[in-house]
Amino acid sequence: MNLSIENILLIGSLLLFISIIVGKTSYKFGVPTLLLFLAIGMLAGTDGIGGINFDNNKIAQFIGIVSLNFILFSGGLDTDWSSVKPILKEGLVLSTLGVLLTALTLGTFVWLITDFTIYESLLLGSIVSSTDAAAVFSILRSKSLALKSNLRPTLEMESGSNDPMAYVLTIAFLSLVINQDQSIVSIILLFLQQMIVGGITGFLFGKLSKIIINKIKLDFEGLYPVLVIALMFVTFSVTDFLGGNGFLAIYICAVYLGNQDLIHKKTILRMYDGLAWLMQIVLFLTLGLLVFPTQVIPLIGIGMLISVFLILVARPMSIFISLAFFKMKVRRRLYISWVGLRGAVPIVFATYPLIAGIDKANMIFNIVFFISVTSILIQGTTLSVFAKWLHVALPQKVKPISETDRFLTNMAKTAMKELVILPDSNAVNKKIVDISFPKEAIIAMIKRDNKYLTPNGSTIIKPNDVLLILSDNQKGIDKINDCLCD
Repeated sequence: MNLSIENILLIGSLLLFISIIVGKTSYKFGVPTLLLFLAIGMLAGTDGIGGINFDNNKIAQFIGIVSLNFILFSGGLDTDWSSVKPILKEGLVLSTLGVLLTALTLGTFVWLITDFTIYESLLLGSIVSSTDAAAVFSILRSKSLALKSNLRPTLEMESGSNDPMAYVLTIAFLSLVINQDQSIVSIILLFLQQMIVGGITGFLFGKLSKIIINKIKLDFEGLYPVLVIALMFVTFSVTDFLGGNGFLAIYICAVYLGNQDLIHKKTILRMYDGLAWLMQIVLFLTLGLLVFPTQVIPLIGIGMLISVFLILVARPMSIFISLAFFKMKVRRRLYISWVGLRGAVPIVFATYPLIAGIDKANMIFNIVFFISVTSILIQGTTLSVFAKWLHVALPQKVKPISETDRFLTNMAKTAMKELVILPDSNAVNKKIVDISFPKEAIIAMIKRDNKYLTPNGSTIIKPNDVLLILSDNQKGIDKINDCLCD
């Protein structure tokens, strides 16, 4: 079946509906939802029962890049800086040195057991060198794993920030495959440019985005998530235009925004959570349609050998070397090694050799696809088991609550206070979002001129307003005077 304007919406909506329904029950059988999405795409493809003929690598790559924008941005918004800050050094080392070591180790192994050239081998190693943000975010959060010693923020930060390194390595070794006379020095300079420009522009666009979101006055609350989407794509595109890494930029931008006071932040976070799931489904369905299972089957032997080496040797070796200078228990390092999930990102990166038209592009793509499937199937289904076996799991009753989780859930407040805003208060004529209100407290209602208002971040405090304040504890109440009554 060929896709056309007439049937693309029907087919797309049916695949989306089937994916959601099947995914709803997948965890009852211990199967990661993302793998189900991929399988549905394969069944609907040319070699499957659907017979949909989809082989446009450029469209697949475009869908992949757009989807990764949403997935990384959503993951960044949901990252609690207070939990990331203690493990920032470990996360940065894992997302740079760890990725490099994985690429070199696996690339060398591929070179020794195949007829690939050294640059082709290192290209394959680079493509699968990073953990997949979509897989890690979705599996960890859907399983609600409670982990000890900042393990979860370490894993989420690594997966959210290591794609840029893998992308740079992929582009670098692809360039060497195409032009083997290219200098290694130029590759190093490319890496530095991508990382430095990406990091700086990501932070600057984060600060600029906060100002725009809080200062612009939109008539409809639903337009604020749309505004953030526009800012996200502007961040990615401008960074790429300047020669930086767009993936790194949007992740840093999102982490910054997620830890700031924003107007309609609750609406933005919920919108992005839904969009991230939509993009994950669309991405895996698209990649499932793109692959030809009949071409993967002959490569199962070599694919399994490479996959096992990646899971049991390359990934653990890179983790233990990268974290050698940090104080960390062995079982914690072992668990980080095991959560080296590969998913959609390597498959998206594998489309670059296809578009470039190098000799072994199809073989690389199919091996990468097999590695991603086996990683999700083997590692993704055993995260909870390994967490318990290595004693790194927390009991559910003591699971820590992040600031974002606290913000999104309607938690019971234990303290309440009515506060009258005096004319000389520093909060007068300021938006709620601009007065550094304590995170553990909320303004539930405002009484103004004998009328009751339900406030949001853009609500301006007026003289003689009566604020009904709810807080998690008395400490939150005690902080109110600092921002409202000084």
